[in-house]
Order: sequence, then structure tokens, then C-alpha cells
Amino acid sequence: MGVLDENWFLDVRLKLRHFQLFLALDEQRNLHRAAEQLNMSQPAASKLLSDLEANLGIRLFDRHPRGLTPNWYGEIMIRHAHSMLSALHHTGEELNALREGNAGTVTIGTVMAPAVTLITSAIERVHRDRPGLKISVEVAVSKVLVPRLLEGELDFAITRIPAGVDAERFVFEEIGEEELCFVCREGHPLADKASLSLADMAVYPWSLQPAGALMRQRVDSLFLHHQVAPPRQIIDTADLLVSLALVDKSDTITVTTREAANLLCNPQRFHLLPFSETLSVQPYGLVSLRHQRLSPGAAAFMSTLRELIAQGDQ
Repeated sequence: MGVLDENWFLDVRLKLRHFQLFLALDEQRNLHRAAEQLNMSQPAASKLLSDLEANLGIRLFDRHPRGLTPNWYGEIMIRHAHSMLSALHHTGEELNALREGNAGTVTIGTVMAPAVTLITSAIERVHRDRPGLKISVEVAVSKVLVPRLLEGELDFAITRIPAGVDAERFVFEEIGEEELCFVCREGHPLADKASLSLADMAVYPWSLQPAGALMRQRVDSLFLHHQVAPPRQIIDTADLLVSLALVDKSDTITVTTREAANLLCNPQRFHLLPFSETLSVQPYGLVSLRHQRLSPGAAAFMSTLRELIAQGDQ
């Protein structure tokens, strides 16, 4: 087969079952186990895949004695299979919501700071007009949220576009920066200090996001800039509650957004350490897929977010 035209999926008889098989093969990397997962016989699964590859004129998976591995063509099909099946899943949720008298569904991803203030304010406001709207909020770092947005698992996100990701695929509406702060327990040896250097804090254990996370990169660059050796003991965790539990029970120091600290850090148990510099990470924003049409519920929620941002309620 030559260059694929706009109706190529009709020409090659692409079926929903193909998408399900792609996801099962991606998970199992074995035709027999993938067929079992789909309640198919192995010969039927093998024929389904072989017929599609023959019609496409492209091999999608490399066969080897222990199973199958997707090649570049196969990876493309798997990625879009995730998006297609996720879109169908959301379609069913919306249809069920409307049939039950609700106002649809919306799934939003967000980094930490907006989850504390902006998202919660938007939920309160949008539920006044759409009390039946089913809202799901997932909090994670940008490098987790953006792939989920591309796979159709999120309607939109409040996040950043990580380095190495094609920004042309998104619409990015800047909101602001996340200000960071250092947190220790009340009664920590540094808690009564009027001013602190990075070297003062570095002698204690720290709990930080894993290497590569944006907040961790900012902290690592701070130590480099001040030519201070990083703490010898660092616990890696993306879970702020785990970090705060460590801080509460020991001399551990952690870094979080000021919004999160104001909400979660009871001043009777936690202390925000003074530091002469304002510490922040690059701006986040509303991120949606450029060529995606939002559902009515998602569009209403995004409109509410825009109103709050314009009013400065964030």
C-alpha cells in the first residue's frame, strides 16, 4: 500500500477490536496473553493483526521467540489507540450523565498550586450553575499530566509543557508562577533563626520531589548557584503528604508551594523558614489540545477558570 489517504482506516478495515488488541499487546508483549485478556483465541488474534499489517503494507510489531515488540509504526498505533478508547470511554460517561439528568463530565489535571486555590474556587462557582457536572481532578507533575492529556485521559490541564514535547500541539494560556518555600517542623533547630543561608539548611536531611521534576530542578540549581554542596541525605518522593510526615517527625526540611504550605502546614506544627531570595518555578498555564473540541462541561469549567484568572482569584 502507498501513501495513506484521509479514508485509509476504511480501506484497511480498521476495527475497534484492533485498538483493543494494540493496548493488550502493549501491556502483555505476548500474543497468547493478549488474546486471553480479550477473550479471543490466539489464532484469531494473530489473524486480526496479520490481516491489518497486510492491508497497511506495514509491519507494526517485531516478532521474536519470547513475544512481540512494537516498532515505530506500532508505537504510533498504540498511542492513538489509547486516545481513541479513552475518548469513547468519556463519550459513554457523558451520555450516561445526560441520560441521568446530570450536566456531563470533566476531567482536569493540575500541578500543585492551582489545585489548592484556583481549581477549588472554580469547582465552587461552576457547581452553582451546573450542580450535576461530574468533576474529576488529578494532581501530578507536568511530565505526568501532559502525556495523559495527549492520550485523551484529561480534557485539559493546568500545567507546563515539558522540554522535548512539541508545543505546537497545545494551546497554552499563561497563568503565573508557583512561589516555593522551605518547611520544617515547629521546634526544629533552625525554626527560631531570623535569617538563614542555604548552607545552614544543607546539613539537615531533606525530602524532595524525584530528580528531574521541575521543583527538584529548581532546588538543585539553587545549590549550584550558591556553590553549596547539596544535602547528603535526600528522600525522593512526589507525595507532599509523605514529605510533611517526615518533616513533622524529624529534622527533615522540604520544599513546597506557598499556597500548599498555607493550606496544609498548621503553624502549631510546621514552620516556614526565612530565606533572602524569592524562589519560584517557571509559569504554568491552561493547556489544551490545539485541535480538540471540548465537551460542554469541560468548556464551561475552562470558561469559569478564565473568569477567575482575569479577576485575580488564584
